[in-house]
Amino acid sequence: MGSFKQVALIMGLSAALLPLAQAEDWKQAKNEDGIKVDLTEVAGSDYKAYRGVTLIKAPLAKVRALQEDVVGACAWIHECKSQKLLKTEGNQSWTYTQFNTPWPVTPRDSILHVTTTEEADGSLTRKLEGVPKYLPEEKGFVRVAKVQGFWKLQPKDGGTEVTYQVHTEPGGSVPSMVANKFVVDAPFNTLKALKAKAEKP
Repeated sequence: MGSFKQVALIMGLSAALLPLAQAEDWKQAKNEDGIKVDLTEVAGSDYKAYRGVTLIKAPLAKVRALQEDVVGACAWIHECKSQKLLKTEGNQSWTYTQFNTPWPVTPRDSILHVTTTEEADGSLTRKLEGVPKYLPEEKGFVRVAKVQGFWKLQPKDGGTEVTYQVHTEPGGSVPSMVANKFVVDAPFNTLKALKAKAEKP
């Protein structure tokens, strides 16, 4: 039964990631400091999906621990103002994050349902799914309408290859110039700060 559940979970995860995986027309937007950022159009959306990849010279367990410190992770997540853990249940967790935004865009907040799966090769995938209705809306914030993506941590060359892929519908109105900057800055700055923290002795 356990292995059947695991297969079902992995298949469910694959199905959920399919819309992003099928958007294979990725175009490189940035390649600096060992971090590569690619973007792709998403059918029916005004906002591009982003994928950032880097190799962190630190063991997977250390990178994982930095991610699981939900409050502390705000220090390396791009434009994170505050973050807290709402609930944990087995391999699932729910987090609430408030983000800073450039004027005149109203600050955003986001609720994520995170499902963690571990593979036999030691790699780890965290599926990210926005659940905007999980809590009532906060005054002064626009709730992010949709988040779909994942983190993948994979042991590689004595370190950890990290992939961060997300598509977001930010809710409300966001000028295209701000949105286009965000889809490059979010993966790049997040991975750069995570890499610096993980590689600190």
